[in-house]
Amino acid sequence: MAKKLSQKIDLAALQIILRRQFTNLDTKDPSTWPIAPKILLCLFLVIAVVVFSWYIKLTDYQAELESEQNKEVALREDYQKKLVKAVSLDALKKQREQIQQYVIQLEKQLPSKAEMAALLSDINQAGLGRSLQFDLFRPGQVIIRDYYAELPINIRVTGKYHDIGEFASDIAHLPRIVTLNDISIVPSSKDAGGSLTMDATARTFRYLDPDEIQAQKRGGKK
Repeated sequence: MAKKLSQKIDLAALQIILRRQFTNLDTKDPSTWPIAPKILLCLFLVIAVVVFSWYIKLTDYQAELESEQNKEVALREDYQKKLVKAVSLDALKKQREQIQQYVIQLEKQLPSKAEMAALLSDINQAGLGRSLQFDLFRPGQVIIRDYYAELPINIRVTGKYHDIGEFASDIAHLPRIVTLNDISIVPSSKDAGGSLTMDATARTFRYLDPDEIQAQKRGGKK
């Protein structure tokens, strides 16, 4: 019984001591505090640092999570685009083959360097065949492109309206590609009987020989 009473007295005394340690604390100078408030303050600071650090870490995790979610959305969109392409791959291959065949057909319509003289003769014969008079037939300077060469030809023909129209149609139906550009048609000064004079630039094209292509590539690298 005496022992229990002693424990109660000690416990009461301890409470009094602790209460006194937390009384009249100088908040501006914690170094003067008793041991108990110092320990409690240190524990509070430790807990605050741990909580703050954990909050910062969670914020980093949140930012990383949002970044990964954005990547997921981008990857899904990229996957859907590639899926659409994969589904239509066969159709795209067929279109590519059709385009290649069309390009081959167009290339066949381009004369070679050796055939250019014959093509110029065909243009001349197309005009003569429509009873047109050539006042000018002057091939210009050859213009070298990447994979073909372009030859402009300045022409001036005189004849009837319908004959000039038929001549333009004949040019369009030549087996080789020839275009008429910068067309100007005026009444003829030579004949008052309804004749017209047409000035135009006929452009014809030919494919480059392998040696010309290589020379063009070398020139482009420079």
